[in-house]
Amino acid sequence: MNSSVYLELAEAILSEPTAPFHEDAVRAKLRLLLDGCPGITLSQDPFGNLIALYQFGDKQPEFAFAAHMDHPAYVGREFLGGVPKSYRKLKPPTEKFGPFRMWALPAFRVRGGRIYSRACDDLIGCACIVSMLRELSKKRAKCAAYGLFTRAEEVGFVGAIQLAKRGIIPKETTIVSLETSSLKGGPVKLGGGVIVRVGDRTSVFDSAGTARLLDAAKAGDIPHQRALMQGGTCEATAYALYGYRTAAMCVALGNYHNCGPADRIAPEFVSVSDAVAMADLCIALSRSKPTDPLAALRKRLEKRMKEYGKHF
Repeated sequence: MNSSVYLELAEAILSEPTAPFHEDAVRAKLRLLLDGCPGITLSQDPFGNLIALYQFGDKQPEFAFAAHMDHPAYVGREFLGGVPKSYRKLKPPTEKFGPFRMWALPAFRVRGGRIYSRACDDLIGCACIVSMLRELSKKRAKCAAYGLFTRAEEVGFVGAIQLAKRGIIPKETTIVSLETSSLKGGPVKLGGGVIVRVGDRTSVFDSAGTARLLDAAKAGDIPHQRALMQGGTCEATAYALYGYRTAAMCVALGNYHNCGPADRIAPEFVSVSDAVAMADLCIALSRSKPTDPLAALRKRLEKRMKEYGKHF
């Protein structure tokens, strides 16, 4: 994925205002960016989650890539999302967008190889999925993949749960959650590549699905890290609760939920190269052939078992 192409898409998406239950502008921009792309069909569930499907040929989607469209904000007088009261007591300036207000911070700025924004979480994930879908469409790639854009994640995965309970996505599909995750949540490095996230604060994810992510990253020579990111709970946990096999990837996020040093509200930031690597891993995984990612480990262990057969 060309970084300038990614940044153009990211700017278009991050420039839209958003809040839990008020993702209309982001959803409209996602539709605009994907509508009319060959092989991509768009639909919307009754709750307002946006579902994109890329399909060229007879292959059925093995993976669904999920990201949420909302970010913590004031809705009326109520603050929706996880920002400690200590950051709000000084009443940082806000910008009004109809029924909700966001922190008065830059919507999109690139400096020193980083993207700074009032809402990297999780519009960076949305931008990665859009990048993947458009790239697959451009190349007429003979594969299939879902893109899931959900609502109201910041108040308890409401959109993901609504989507999971309706069973719109086939249960044999592995759902891969895309997130920006706090640097404090694991032993990772900003700029060290996309993070193959083996679990979050609440649960661990499917080992075979995680192995597929690692295999795709290695095969594509995509810069990556592997870590249990326990700074928060992501949508992979929510989908797993409703019977889906899940995996996850993320990029390291600075100033998580706009919480900067000294209880000051500040722009979130991510590495440009990490975000591009996450988009690249989505593309690589979509185009990968179904395999048993645990076969090599199984073969190695069985070989050792035979070596010590005389002791049985």
